[in-house]
Amino acid sequence: MNDLSMRAPSTPAAPPAGFALAGALLKPWIRLRRSPDDVAALLPGDDRPTVYVLERYGLSDALILERACREAGLPSPYAAAARLPIKRRRAVVAASQRPRLFARRPLPTRSRTLDLLAAEVQGDPGLDVRLVPVSIFVGRAPTRQSGWFSVLFSENWVVVGRFRRLLAILLNGRDTVVQFAAPVSLREAIAGPVDVERGVRKLQRILRVHFRRIRAAVIGPDLSHRRTLIDSVVNAPPVQQAIDAQAGKGGASRDAAVRKARAFAWEIAADQSHLVVRSASFLLTGLWEKIYRGVHMNHFDSLRAIAPGHEIIYVPGHRSTTDDALLPYLLYRHGLPVPHIAAGVNLNLPLIGPLLRRGGAFFLRRSFSDPFYSTVFREYMSQLIARGTSLMYFIEGGRSRTGRTLEPRGGLLSMTLRSFLRQPGRPVVFQPVYIGYEKIMEGESYIGELSGKPKEKESWGGLIRSLGALRHNYGAVTVNFGEPVFLTRLLDEVAPSWNEAVATPETKPAWLKSAVDTLGERILVNINRAAHVNPINLLAVALLATPKHAMAEADLAAQIDLCKALLTRLPYSDRVTVTPLDGRAIIAYGEDMQWIRRVAHPLGDVLTVDAKPGVLLSYFRNNVLHLFAASAWIACCFLNNRKLARASILRLGRLVYPFVQAELFLPWDEEEFARRLQATLDFFIAEGLVHADAEGRIVSRGPGQGNAAFRLRTLAHTLLPAFERYYIGIALLVKNGPGTLSAGELENLCWLTAQRLSLLHELNAPEFFDKSLFRGFIQKLRERRVVWSDEHGKLVFDEALEMVARDARVILSRETRHGILKLTPERKAALEEAAEGQAG
Repeated sequence: MNDLSMRAPSTPAAPPAGFALAGALLKPWIRLRRSPDDVAALLPGDDRPTVYVLERYGLSDALILERACREAGLPSPYAAAARLPIKRRRAVVAASQRPRLFARRPLPTRSRTLDLLAAEVQGDPGLDVRLVPVSIFVGRAPTRQSGWFSVLFSENWVVVGRFRRLLAILLNGRDTVVQFAAPVSLREAIAGPVDVERGVRKLQRILRVHFRRIRAAVIGPDLSHRRTLIDSVVNAPPVQQAIDAQAGKGGASRDAAVRKARAFAWEIAADQSHLVVRSASFLLTGLWEKIYRGVHMNHFDSLRAIAPGHEIIYVPGHRSTTDDALLPYLLYRHGLPVPHIAAGVNLNLPLIGPLLRRGGAFFLRRSFSDPFYSTVFREYMSQLIARGTSLMYFIEGGRSRTGRTLEPRGGLLSMTLRSFLRQPGRPVVFQPVYIGYEKIMEGESYIGELSGKPKEKESWGGLIRSLGALRHNYGAVTVNFGEPVFLTRLLDEVAPSWNEAVATPETKPAWLKSAVDTLGERILVNINRAAHVNPINLLAVALLATPKHAMAEADLAAQIDLCKALLTRLPYSDRVTVTPLDGRAIIAYGEDMQWIRRVAHPLGDVLTVDAKPGVLLSYFRNNVLHLFAASAWIACCFLNNRKLARASILRLGRLVYPFVQAELFLPWDEEEFARRLQATLDFFIAEGLVHADAEGRIVSRGPGQGNAAFRLRTLAHTLLPAFERYYIGIALLVKNGPGTLSAGELENLCWLTAQRLSLLHELNAPEFFDKSLFRGFIQKLRERRVVWSDEHGKLVFDEALEMVARDARVILSRETRHGILKLTPERKAALEEAAEGQAG
């Protein structure tokens, strides 16, 4: 460290005239943003003298610090110097100093000011000094108006000279961040060592680590050359062992195996460039302003608080191709580094691939069936985590075509967990992120893929064709940060003896699959708990529940207001956000976005949805379906019943909940869901939708033609298709009998039946016959031991399943049940029909 202060009398002093003049000249070029916003709360007034600690010396940093303190209501470095026990003009020290021009003597390695202060503190038991670390970043994220030179002179890891610093201030000074840290007690920092010198050296190390950590958290880690990282990957013991194993196969030489490992590493590795990241930020600002009506973030402060000192793994839900660029852009614009982003190797196109690498993308193959490739990839992940590089990947694999949250895939989660076991010193935290859109660019292609068309492969032609989508506007986007998942806490819960695996990290522990499954489910639950409900979501929930996707304007507004009241008075979680617009304003917004169409009528206008927008709206309904699970279940109970016992509603709710929970990734256990049902019933009673008897045991609804019954019916239809799917699976099992169908055969028959039902009844919602939903239902039946496999792999069951089928009468009408039973084929007949279809 170096002494930055000059000796002066310890009386309150104003800045020298030259310093004040320099500050006045600099003022028009500097606009400050302080972090945290309320610095005074971080640094409450006390009796201790204050000394500010800068990362490095510079006149511009001293001027910026003086102004930041003044604007935050803190004592200025000159005023604070008057209270020091030693004579100094400014109460400022720095962790490093730029080399002086024409200097002959080496710069001192320790601060004389800290030496003197430490000696005073050690000699006076009643004295202490608070040290306040302050990080200053000039031009971290240039705006669209800044120009390309601003990008070139933005903040980075290089210690620049005076001229370059001056240019940075002139070009980027209006985007200056001053980050104050919690104060450090000098007495506590030097406690322990017997002499002052050793105590100050310990303090220096603490401050250097702090500034490196803050700089890494703000602009990203100091990136080494890609070749150096690849050498580290190839020379790592696990990869060397894999090379030896590969060399023993098929007579291949060891040199050939080394070349293959290096080729894998080059194919995988990112080559992130701060210049490319800043340039991309510059370009994306204009793009988002053109295609969106605003990009909003919520709960970012909670992420900012945990980012320093943690390895952050961003795990957003995957809704659109813009997710890959939007989230890193927002992180960068709000003061966090761009993570390294996992991307499919199909995106490694000529010209595009290298640019994506420079932006932070690393590429992975769709399959990890080659153990040699898998070892190299896992080692690359380990190297990134060991270097403190934040990562981002989508645990659902691909984008959701239906708007639903997809089942987690454990590959990258498993690799991250095993990498942590190799070096558990740096805590790992998974940050779930919900990204909510009002329109998506891929809408047309999603409809085609759900209708059976093959997914179009990535190519330059497809990229050029997709540019036409940039002419349209896609409404607003909201990004919500969910509750983080701390890896060590989860491991303590799932595998209390996980520390034993640290000694042998290359051995796959027995508890790994259970931990990965729990981690994946916890992340998806927390993504859902951070949902944003936008106007399009609410329009979709209300309108798609009607037979013709149409509703009178007054009814639609009232239904939307009911949904909003449910969400605000019975909050799903403290991180769910809801649009502030009321029902009428939401209808106007939907018309403006061309989602709905108004049909004028003398008795009152009708709002309707055309066929193609109706299919797309199901995507946005599915985004928020989980938020209405409890209310929709209760409403379903009254579709075919005028009155029910409260106890029956709760009993059936507990029975069906495991299947709904698995499909929608709900956060409650069965008892918590029962309490949720109780609270929702009370809400319905307060709103007059249902009525309870004097004892509160029997709940009844009004006549079917009343407004209350209409509201309940509309709510019920948000979840009714799920119960119809469940009944299809149960009906097929019962009709074919035990020991007849395998899980795969049942899944296929469910899919065919649902597809046919959709055609006959015009259920224009492709997710109704989504195979993955039937697969999850069958898996949950097996987990709950409702069905199980015999020695031939066929599903068997007992009378409990038939009891479940009888309970379906409470929810499904006789017409619906009979229609499904009529369509459900027996295995033999289905196989014969399939064979005839293939022959034809």
